[in-house]
Amino acid sequence: MSDVKGLRAASVSEWLQANVAGAVGPFTFEQIIGGHSNLTFKVTAVDGQRFVLRRPPVGNTLASAHDVGREFRILNGLRHSTVPVPTTVGMCDDSTVNDAPFYVMRFVDGSVLRDRATADAELDEARRAVSESLIDTLVAIHAVDLDAVGLSDLGRHEGYIARQLKRWYGQWNQQKTGELPAVDRVHNELAQRIPAQANAALVHGDYRLDNCIVSDARVVAVLDWEICTLGDPLADLGMLHVYWAGPNDEASVWTASATSAPGFLDRAKLADRYAQVSGRDLAQLPFYVAFSYWKLACIMQGVYARYLSAAPDAAAAKALDPFAQTVADAAAAALVTLEQLT
Repeated sequence: MSDVKGLRAASVSEWLQANVAGAVGPFTFEQIIGGHSNLTFKVTAVDGQRFVLRRPPVGNTLASAHDVGREFRILNGLRHSTVPVPTTVGMCDDSTVNDAPFYVMRFVDGSVLRDRATADAELDEARRAVSESLIDTLVAIHAVDLDAVGLSDLGRHEGYIARQLKRWYGQWNQQKTGELPAVDRVHNELAQRIPAQANAALVHGDYRLDNCIVSDARVVAVLDWEICTLGDPLADLGMLHVYWAGPNDEASVWTASATSAPGFLDRAKLADRYAQVSGRDLAQLPFYVAFSYWKLACIMQGVYARYLSAAPDAAAAKALDPFAQTVADAAAAALVTLEQLT
């Protein structure tokens, strides 16, 4: 049994056998690659049972952005809703076990569609159905009865965009590696244009196709709830527009998009589907798209700064240039989108 970066195999194995019903070692551990934030590991028990373990990233992190205990609580609450999520089976708050808190959930079978090649290989006529399921699942998230699932105190109900601007701008200023005037300008402009917020809903915060597991042409699990809070649901739709590039859309600044394959809905049709199913007015959607580009710039700057701080030499630092480019591109797209509102 050997350690994997971010996972101490022996002590985690002991904890699993003591705290997760039916988990019997020895276990094998494999990091699931794809995200740039909390670390995710596939855990396979000796009898073939599979679990997933989530812990904060190793290195220079902002604790508030990687609270796995909060993520565990959200998943537990959503088990009592119509939102498809993995089943949680254990939470470890004792950092002596694995140097940081972690939680464990059951493995969900299906596909994570991270790129065009995967979409081409695994979907054909199902692309429209997957697009519609993605939107219908987002509507379900926004329709969650917060009191019924015990999440009404997850965050403040009012002033979501103002709070988000403060939070992400603060993290930008803590982790920036150079000046980028577009980020400052967009922040200031957005703060002056915040639309009135309706009733607070559960907001995922990073909703996109590759943060979901898909099987039989539908979303069977929504993942990565670490920045979920309460607030304005249109922020999720704006962020989905930023990540999404349908077959008739301009390219996204998010290069991992799988959705350019024929059959996927384009951005306008996604919005139409959301309006139809949710009944919400989308007149202010362009504001939320500008906000989401800006937020993506702040998020990716944090990823870039964390990786850069761990780079062992100049060559390794240079290899991170695509992250810096994504930050710059997202900030530029935020500015262009914002200017189109005037």
